[in-house]
Amino acid sequence: MVPTGPVIRRRIAMCMGLFFLLFLGLSTRLFVLTVIDSEALQAKAQSQWTTEAVIQARRGAILDRNGEVLAMSATAYTLSVSPRQVKNSEALARLLSPVIGVDAETIRRRASDTTKGGVTLKRQLPYAATQQLKLMMADGAQRKTHELDGLYLEQDSKRYYPYGAFLTQLLGLTTIDGVGQAGLEQSLNNYLSGRSGRVVKEIDGKGRALNISSGEYVQALEGGSAVLTIDATIQGYCEKAAREAMEVNRAESVRILAMNPKTGEILAMVNKPDYDPNDPPRNDIQTLTERMRNRLITDAYEPGSTFKMITMSAALEEKLTNRSEWFYCSGSVYVEGGRIRCWGRPHGSESLTQALENSCNPVFVELGLRLGTDRFYKYLNAYGFGQKTGVDIPGEGSGIVIGKSAVKRVDIARIGFGQSIAVTPVQLLTAACAVVNGGKLMTPYVVKEIRDADGNVIERGEPTVRATPISEGTSKIMREMLESVVKNGGGKNAYIDGYHIGGKTGTAQVYIDGVVSSDTHIGSFIGFAPMDDPQIALMVIIDRAERRPDYGSTTAAPFARDILLQTLAYLKVPRESAAGADEATTVPNVSGDTLNQAIKSLKAEGLGYMLSGAGARVRDQMPEPGAEMTKGSVVMLYMDGDAEVDADAWIEVPDVKGKSVMEVNQTLISCGLRLKLSGSGIACSQSPEAGEYVFPDAVVDVTFAFPGEE
Repeated sequence: MVPTGPVIRRRIAMCMGLFFLLFLGLSTRLFVLTVIDSEALQAKAQSQWTTEAVIQARRGAILDRNGEVLAMSATAYTLSVSPRQVKNSEALARLLSPVIGVDAETIRRRASDTTKGGVTLKRQLPYAATQQLKLMMADGAQRKTHELDGLYLEQDSKRYYPYGAFLTQLLGLTTIDGVGQAGLEQSLNNYLSGRSGRVVKEIDGKGRALNISSGEYVQALEGGSAVLTIDATIQGYCEKAAREAMEVNRAESVRILAMNPKTGEILAMVNKPDYDPNDPPRNDIQTLTERMRNRLITDAYEPGSTFKMITMSAALEEKLTNRSEWFYCSGSVYVEGGRIRCWGRPHGSESLTQALENSCNPVFVELGLRLGTDRFYKYLNAYGFGQKTGVDIPGEGSGIVIGKSAVKRVDIARIGFGQSIAVTPVQLLTAACAVVNGGKLMTPYVVKEIRDADGNVIERGEPTVRATPISEGTSKIMREMLESVVKNGGGKNAYIDGYHIGGKTGTAQVYIDGVVSSDTHIGSFIGFAPMDDPQIALMVIIDRAERRPDYGSTTAAPFARDILLQTLAYLKVPRESAAGADEATTVPNVSGDTLNQAIKSLKAEGLGYMLSGAGARVRDQMPEPGAEMTKGSVVMLYMDGDAEVDADAWIEVPDVKGKSVMEVNQTLISCGLRLKLSGSGIACSQSPEAGEYVFPDAVVDVTFAFPGEE
């Protein structure tokens, strides 16, 4: 049956309707693709026919004050692969794994992911691996094996520290992407980082670059550089001394800080243990975090006797004492019903200078109490305790000072000799510099200059005076007294013939599980030189040494002496000539000798000696045998504390009690010992006691009194 006109018209209308709906759908889809999804599709298309690589900006260098490079950016290479070009991913993985140190299965999986135009296999390849890969790729191309097809070596940048484990915590480190992660690398990141560039190339379906396209290239901008106040030579002396101190003392940690006392410039900064920033222990986060901490500026501790120079300078400035005043130490003093002991035997009658030489606790309790709360806190504030120093290093702590409203009389007494107060090392050394530099409290700093990529100085560090706690007159007196401490008192192990060395030792308490340990301490020494015109201030801290005794005089002072001797020679500070002082000699090997044998060997070479520990024989020595030293220098002898004392090595102290001054003197001289007397009359007490063993030429303190006197 032939369709009628109305039927035909309906069918035509339906077809037109379907065509309209189809056109509308296509138009809508075209609109979505060309307008709504246009940017996303263009980006997706571009990602398929182009490849983009980031050009890392060359990070600026960190230099010492003399231009020595401490941190720099070195050329490295990144190994990438284009999965679409790989012929045999398993063979590729088998060849690459031993060269780049990446698991073969990881390489195979990445090289098989054809959804990506390029995949990074290893960043910052070592030089040896890079060279080996270049040879392998060249050989494969020549032999047309195609096993390494799709591999690309792209130039990258890696942070490099030429000295290795050197100034570790101060410099800090960067992430693998070259972003500052700790230390100055982090705090100066905005200056050092620069701005990254990029390169865009067009590729074919297999990821191969098209030579017909010029692509796009945006140049990277180099970062600026930082010049530090650090002197790499002095830092080297301190690093070496810290390593030796760790080993010899079997210490938990060693910290050394050197400053210019006149300007506040930090010359050296060492925290041991540390790590090599070229190969940090990133897989051990706890160890890395612990060793990244710059404990010289973050950690507070009770300073002990090194704080006594602060107390004495305040008392002298307030004219509460003078060098003509004499004191008497009975071995202890009572404050608010509590007994505060001196660190050793009673010192008896002593002058103010001798009290500092002897580090006599009761005298500094007296000086603290004379100052009282208001005056003492005035000086604590003026010296900067309880405050940040403002040093330009991230993470500084402020120490701990008891609130003035809560402090008790017994606290004031203990603060007087370095307890009941906690300080950071940088805080204490900065204050100590004010004691000897004429009374000026400087702001310590480590960044000398910031330069842009063209070498123009955009920021500069300058000496800044924060306060003036004491006068030049008081400072001069303190310099003279501190020199006497090294020459005649507890700092003898830092004495250097021909140089004016001053300083103070300290043996601080250690709290273990909230209780003061009786046999574990923090030994320290703060020294300055030369005392007529101080050019270097040095702090050496030995934490929890296993060696006994672990006093600052035995654990820290000898290493401070070694650093000072080398530094003063490096700074060309004139040395006063002594007989034979300028003549060089070779250190003999005295390890294993008895003390008397060792002394004879050293004297034959014109060398002196100092002792650490007790025992019959020399266990170790510093410097090592064969080292060159000037005559008159001192060799440190570490005695074997496990050996029994014998008469050939030591001298037994005779009993001189009940004898007159003349009889005592004759008895001691006949034994090869010397007399230091106090009082007059008949000998009533002596130190060391009769029967104890001492080394030849040792001093015996004898107190004399008439019958009936105490």
